[in-house]
Amino acid sequence: MNNMLLIVNPSAGRKHIRGKLFDIVDLFVKADYNVRVYPTQAKEDATRIVSEEGWLYDVIVCVGGDGTLNEVVSGCMQCGCDTPIGYIPAGTTNDFARSMGIPKDPIRAAKRIVKYEPKPIDVGCFNGDYFNYVAAFGAFTDVSYSTPQEYKNYLGHMAYVLEGIKSVPSLTSYHLKVEYDGNVIEDDFLIGMITNSLTVGGFPNPNSRIALLDDGLYEVLLVKYPTNPIDLQATVTAYFTREFNPEYMYQFKAKDIVIESPEAIMWTLDGEIGSNVTYAKVENLHKAVNIIRK
Repeated sequence: MNNMLLIVNPSAGRKHIRGKLFDIVDLFVKADYNVRVYPTQAKEDATRIVSEEGWLYDVIVCVGGDGTLNEVVSGCMQCGCDTPIGYIPAGTTNDFARSMGIPKDPIRAAKRIVKYEPKPIDVGCFNGDYFNYVAAFGAFTDVSYSTPQEYKNYLGHMAYVLEGIKSVPSLTSYHLKVEYDGNVIEDDFLIGMITNSLTVGGFPNPNSRIALLDDGLYEVLLVKYPTNPIDLQATVTAYFTREFNPEYMYQFKAKDIVIESPEAIMWTLDGEIGSNVTYAKVENLHKAVNIIRK
């Protein structure tokens, strides 16, 4: 019999997962797992329990949103355990699950954990913190953590859209020096995204056309700050239609990126509030963890 640590975020998404939890546990027990269920009690609780006990289990299953999965992966990285991770998405957008082809139906996702083998994926390191699929700054990137949880629970994905619309009047310019793989860029930017994903915030990732999730490289998009209303319209249109236009943006793949700015910039990691820094070193840790997926 294999030992499983089942970490559940009871506040994730619209809390629908609570009604499915018994069926999930029953499915795993029938598949010959000895299941320990751990409901998270506070932010970063999943990281703590995995870093302390993750090495004791044959598999760790995360039931929650992308933020909860981020905590589980961070715990594995901190303790150095290579325990396979299963993911049952129960958040509002579940970007990572979409990229991995993991079903949003919790029972189907649980069945795949029993059926399929773990495969390695890349993990990001941002000034010593870890992220699974996106580190971002600028316009619209703070929507996921600035949107009240009760709005997410009742409105779902629409809550992000409404919160994004509210942020349009307060667009900010960020002057950056960006170094990557021997190249240097210096310019004023509206948005920056370092991604390993097909979607971000529930929307198609502008980098998705060049994305590979386990190649040891990030897909980077830097959107230039528009200098007039016409450029603003063209920039926003290009961004949301995923049409790369070198007149308005930079796009490239890189393993390591260093970003410097004269003023501190607030970053988000996997949709959660990250660090407010003037220096960001982002490294791709190639095939650092094992995720159970098809």
